[in-house]
Amino acid sequence: MATTAAQLFLIIAGILVFSAASPAPPNIGSILSTLGFQELSAAASAANLSSGGPTTIFAPTDTSLDTCPSCSTSLLLQEHSVPGLYPLHFLRRLAFGTKIESFAANRCLTVTASADPTTARKKVFINGAEIAKPDFFNNGLVVVHAIQGFVSHLSPLSCAVETMTTLSFPHRAAALSIMRFMLKNAMRGLRTGGYSIVALSIRLKFPQLLELRSLTLFAIDDVSVFVGGGRGGGGGQLYVAEMGFHIVPNRLLTAADLMSLKNGTVLPTMERGRDLVVTSAGGGGPLAPMRINFVKVDRFDLVVNKRVAVHGLSMPFRDVDRKWFSGQEVGSVAAGVPVMQ
Repeated sequence: MATTAAQLFLIIAGILVFSAASPAPPNIGSILSTLGFQELSAAASAANLSSGGPTTIFAPTDTSLDTCPSCSTSLLLQEHSVPGLYPLHFLRRLAFGTKIESFAANRCLTVTASADPTTARKKVFINGAEIAKPDFFNNGLVVVHAIQGFVSHLSPLSCAVETMTTLSFPHRAAALSIMRFMLKNAMRGLRTGGYSIVALSIRLKFPQLLELRSLTLFAIDDVSVFVGGGRGGGGGQLYVAEMGFHIVPNRLLTAADLMSLKNGTVLPTMERGRDLVVTSAGGGGPLAPMRINFVKVDRFDLVVNKRVAVHGLSMPFRDVDRKWFSGQEVGSVAAGVPVMQ
């Protein structure tokens, strides 16, 4: 939807004021690093990016970048940076579905907002990712908003209003509606099956999970949460805080899919840099159960629907140092590494 004349005037006025003052251009990498966006900062520093004019950056958090492990961080930075200053109060007044052209050629971001009748309470979304920390930085030349949610590269059709893509309304709204229904379905199944704490944890992470295409969750039951995390002991309450480490985003892995995985298969989680590894492949029966990060998967397909698969664990996952696997079969137990029951 077209930007109004008043909005264009504000953008142009900002550019004119900047041109008259002509201070040294801010270094984007330094700004992002100070704010804690280390992945984006490294990409900006590598490209020696500086703001040549008023700029707004919709900066995905490092956790959000983990939702697209194959994405180019430098390209994502260009796609999420736009010319002009767009503070939150300005974004809230834009028409639903307004397109803002980014610094990436022929790529546009889509601005939407919640339906709250009170403008001051409206939540703003950039391509479906919520602005979690609005106006995180604003020095009059650069505005940075922190966004949280699923990110991906923009479509070549992202600037076309007539040709809506899957990242746009209304198709995106339909996808979100389906995922919302599937998550609530999974929560109901978990509550009735003795996993009510996990169901509550899903509720707390609902905005992040809603942005995923699908997910596989590894859960521990309520008793294990309270008594210490299962027969292996320890970590039950820690599971709630580290639930993201127990979620494989954008992959729907049923029991059959898990059983087909080979030793050494790596499964990225929602916790960037913390992967799961198949340490004992499935199909071995009760005497040789499937283990991931040396933890036994003891209940398969607790919940399975079109978007969500949940499997039960004997205890929470722990990080596994990959150096233990050098020169030997991943499924075996290296010296000093216990088999977790």
